[in-house]
Amino acid sequence: MTLSEWGSPFEWRGFVGYEGVIDGRACKIVVPPTAANGNPWAWRPEFFNAFAEVDAQVVARGFHFVYLDVSDHYGCPKAIAHGDAMWRFVTEQFGLAKRCAFIALSRGGLFAYNYAAAFPGRVACIYADNPVCDFKSWPAGWGGGPGSADDWAKCLAVYGFTEEQARAYAYNPVDRADVLAKAGIPIFQVLGDADEIVPVEENGYVLRERFRAAGGTYREIIKPGALHHPHGLDDPTPVVEFIVGSA
Repeated sequence: MTLSEWGSPFEWRGFVGYEGVIDGRACKIVVPPTAANGNPWAWRPEFFNAFAEVDAQVVARGFHFVYLDVSDHYGCPKAIAHGDAMWRFVTEQFGLAKRCAFIALSRGGLFAYNYAAAFPGRVACIYADNPVCDFKSWPAGWGGGPGSADDWAKCLAVYGFTEEQARAYAYNPVDRADVLAKAGIPIFQVLGDADEIVPVEENGYVLRERFRAAGGTYREIIKPGALHHPHGLDDPTPVVEFIVGSA
């Protein structure tokens, strides 16, 4: 099957893409002008086209760029199952590389880190920008941040949890940082140290310390005084080079 046989064409930032459905979820695949050796690809699980400078630059460098709509799933097992089906489809039908690079902004961190823990052999690297690494911090709001009552209700529903079960849950990204480290998946986090929505002290910093303690390869850029938004860097080159060099 070709991409044109699978999906409908669209234009994105000067590139050609195709959109269709995989495993019942909307999916977009942007095609590079010339694919790099091995057909590498970057996967964004949330917020297509938001703060997408890194995404556009890796496409220009020969990466396919894939978005699967798992919004309002908060990295739950059902979302990971959708991701499993999508990975099988794009690798088998379109010949994309067996390992992807994740681009995970905000709540996208829950999916990217959980997917990598479930399928470590499928992940070349993770770039995470002010990521949610523990649903107990956001959207539950059980720490120093405000949380989100609406998102928390949705989160409990998709996990099928009571609040008591959610408090006892031990498979958030912060709980599985050692799995990622032992799998040899390099991580690059960009963190605003004044993030008012997803406190770094409960998310990115916790994952960093546990990942490093387990021997993981880690890089970060701290943005002093920066809030949750805007994501990204004025010069995304360090992140782009990290992704290209890790694929």
